[in-house]
Amino acid sequence: MTRRATDLEAALLGEAERAALGRLARRFDGLRRELLAARRARQERFDAGTEQLDFPAETAATRAAHWRVAPIPADLQERQVEITGPAEPKMILNALGSGASVFMADFEDSLAPTWENVLRGHAALAEAARGTLAFTDENTGKKYALPAKPAVLMARPRGLHLEEAHFSVDGRPMGAGFFDAFLYVKHSGPALLAKGSGPYLYLPKLESRREARLWGDVLGEIERECGMAAGTVKVTVLIETLPAAFEMDEILWELKQRIVGLNCGRWDYIFSTIKRRRREGGFVLPDRAQITMSQRFLRSYTQLLIATCHRRGAFAMGGMSAFIPRKDDAAANERALAAVRADKEREAKDGHDGTWVAHPGLVPVARAVFRAHLGDKPNQLDVARDDVTVTREDLLAVPEGTRSEAGLRTNARVGVHYLAAWLGGQGCVPIDHLMEDAATAEISRAQIWQWLKTGAVIDGAPLDEPRLRAVLDEETASVTLPLPPSDVNQAKELFLRLCVAQELEEFLTLPGYRALLEKER
Repeated sequence: MTRRATDLEAALLGEAERAALGRLARRFDGLRRELLAARRARQERFDAGTEQLDFPAETAATRAAHWRVAPIPADLQERQVEITGPAEPKMILNALGSGASVFMADFEDSLAPTWENVLRGHAALAEAARGTLAFTDENTGKKYALPAKPAVLMARPRGLHLEEAHFSVDGRPMGAGFFDAFLYVKHSGPALLAKGSGPYLYLPKLESRREARLWGDVLGEIERECGMAAGTVKVTVLIETLPAAFEMDEILWELKQRIVGLNCGRWDYIFSTIKRRRREGGFVLPDRAQITMSQRFLRSYTQLLIATCHRRGAFAMGGMSAFIPRKDDAAANERALAAVRADKEREAKDGHDGTWVAHPGLVPVARAVFRAHLGDKPNQLDVARDDVTVTREDLLAVPEGTRSEAGLRTNARVGVHYLAAWLGGQGCVPIDHLMEDAATAEISRAQIWQWLKTGAVIDGAPLDEPRLRAVLDEETASVTLPLPPSDVNQAKELFLRLCVAQELEEFLTLPGYRALLEKER
């Protein structure tokens, strides 16, 4: 552990915080592990064909009943443009001053969870909440400071599947999401409440109402530990797994006293679709570039999310645009911006209340689209979308398209480049003018795994391991990021191992985290 991490640990994890985290872990970590085991057992049933995804019959009454979520706080009534990025000081300051409505500081898909990165992120958010955060870039000397009117601050803790190896309770690592949620509410919550805002969270990768119920119980206990009233912590849930798409009403119901919306996490949703349907005959996806929002399974899921949320008085947030504005090619930049505008226009016209971007340069583009469509309205909760009817078959429609050598190479390049950066401590990285994070890297390796296992024909020939190895060697040689060769080679070997494994690893960040820990040691 570096001296910097030690200083941060002393500031964030005093005796009282450690005791509270211990109580949380002892009360809830066992159930967290049980729910993860239930995911694995359900996957076995999917693989064997003994269970199929569908809307749960036992909760039909919940879906049919008329009920609404609790009132939404005033500072969350307008969320037309949200920007996301890792919980790092420079990113936090840039995003809060970007002109976006909301900044979601990420501890999950875009942060490599070294101990120092995690602690530094929590310390920076606490300073941002208090209005004291500042940052000077050591390379350029440029100074960054908080704007006069910053975006509303949110944080995304890590998912239920991840653990924090640096904080153990009774000899077992604590659930990383519970760890993140507590530190954020404890250290940032009071200052945010004093400003008329509050501790707002984005919850990732839920798969069921039972998991939503667990998060609700955990957050209730965190409120008690922090001396806050019940319902103080507000959440938005990402619908980024295929099973969760069949339980949107149920997730809203379980969290109805604190939930303010659902979000279409489109990239992880594509990954989850591959993962959960991996042994299903006839289900093989085309190139990632062809899996657009016009595909029936994606279009149906976003339409269902809007109709479900607005019926319950909750926001329906659109998906991420990962494009990075270009200065080297004006024509290419304008083509990409036109695609972004078209994507955001579709979301606004469909009834979404806001959207996500990954770069400050896209905030004005997305803002203009939503303002043009909404006028003076802060949101579209009045757009009921009673015309929407989505069936099980719609959500499970097989995407149409082809598989190509170019698509294979894109997957290999993104997977290796991203993992190499991640092993070097970077959780998001620009590749081919797109901001890639763990979600897009997951698509890359899951898609290659599926193509290998099914012998998918790619440009006239089935994909096999020798061909994949050759492609990985060539794409690894083309890495242009300033990364140590050892990290690049380790990333290639890890990515290859994940692609050729007999079983699909649940998340690449699990073996990736083990590699990070080895580097820290």
